[in-house]
Amino acid sequence: MIDNAKFQQLKDSILSGNIPQLALMMISLALDMRSSDIHIEPEEKRVRIRYRVDGVLQEIVEYPSNIHPAVVSRIKIMSNLKIDEQRIPQDGRCAVTSKDNRELDLRVSTFPTVNGEKVVMRIQDKSRKIPELTEIGLEGHNFSYLMEGLDAPNGIILTTGPTGSGKTTTLYTCLNKLNTVDVNILTIEDPVEIQMDGLSQSQVHHDINYDFAMGMRSALRQDPDIIMVGEIRDKETVDIAIEASLTGHLVLSTVHTNSAVETLTRIENMDIPAFLVASTIEVIIAQRLVRKLCQYCKVPATTPEQGEGAVPAALQAQIDKALVGIDVKYPDLDKAVLAAKQFYVAKGCEQCNNIGYFGRTAIYEVLRMNNGLRKMILDAASAIDIEKAAIKTGMSTLEQDGLVKALKGISSLEEVYSVARKVEEYV
Repeated sequence: MIDNAKFQQLKDSILSGNIPQLALMMISLALDMRSSDIHIEPEEKRVRIRYRVDGVLQEIVEYPSNIHPAVVSRIKIMSNLKIDEQRIPQDGRCAVTSKDNRELDLRVSTFPTVNGEKVVMRIQDKSRKIPELTEIGLEGHNFSYLMEGLDAPNGIILTTGPTGSGKTTTLYTCLNKLNTVDVNILTIEDPVEIQMDGLSQSQVHHDINYDFAMGMRSALRQDPDIIMVGEIRDKETVDIAIEASLTGHLVLSTVHTNSAVETLTRIENMDIPAFLVASTIEVIIAQRLVRKLCQYCKVPATTPEQGEGAVPAALQAQIDKALVGIDVKYPDLDKAVLAAKQFYVAKGCEQCNNIGYFGRTAIYEVLRMNNGLRKMILDAASAIDIEKAAIKTGMSTLEQDGLVKALKGISSLEEVYSVARKVEEYV
């Protein structure tokens, strides 16, 4: 819910031209609304402020263009940027402590436009609690496959998905489980988003050529048991990750692909021999974030006879196909829930600012490597055939995991299919 008092203070600071208060209230209100990013966007006759809440941008307020240079200068001073340079983009950061003593890291980016400088501030809450594995949306075979991978003495565990899909949170959750007194865990990150006791966390600095590959090489000389590297983006980094796994280390990292199986193709395209891919990768996790339905106002989707909210026939056919084998992959799922095929839709109420959604959860696709899949990789099988084999041996697709959450009333079909592709063939 929007804090009306803070919202009024923000509007009052705009009317009075109180720039320091405007900047402060803008950040404070964003925190209360659980925003991840603040967008300050100059247009021809106005400047609008938008917050990204649960992955969706919402317009909050606007202010006149004549005070925009002062607002940008204030933010630049806070983040140690050059206030007299307006022709090129700049990146900076500043540490902020909220009134309730939460430590925040603001990553500030300016971008020159024809109407003035656009500013985006990403909010990193350093004090946020790291969730347990059972709290991030993992269940059924997805949960058991990841646990098997984390129990492996060595190998590579990868998370994949687009920017902002929760990959880093999943890695931190895994590290939280692995973080015991008898193991040495090193991380190389860009940036270090959450500081954890018991871990040796290092932040890369590209301006002095301290990148992920250099960090990995140095980490191997620190007698590690487990290494987490923020992202595998080039051949050098993946080479060192493979070397680390072959010498007895567990390596966790992220990569940018659309599905778990496509990650195998991505790594092979980095000129990594198939036998190394097959022998080192233990688990690949593909994930997306979906908004959770507001539990105060969600309503059951109506039946086709009632018209509004009905599931189209083509979509229902896809749902029937995707539900194949779900009762086996999710043993805790009530069969009655599965049989009813009752979905829910967003309505909107005061608790969720009339949006119908509040908070987010993840949907997962966890590929656990087995000997059958390893042989297919060595035989240069296509990604389509490997995916079919993975599904046959128990992998749940993003679509299937999303449908389970929709059936439980956690999210809606609309949200699930906004991020998950429809799989053409299930076995």
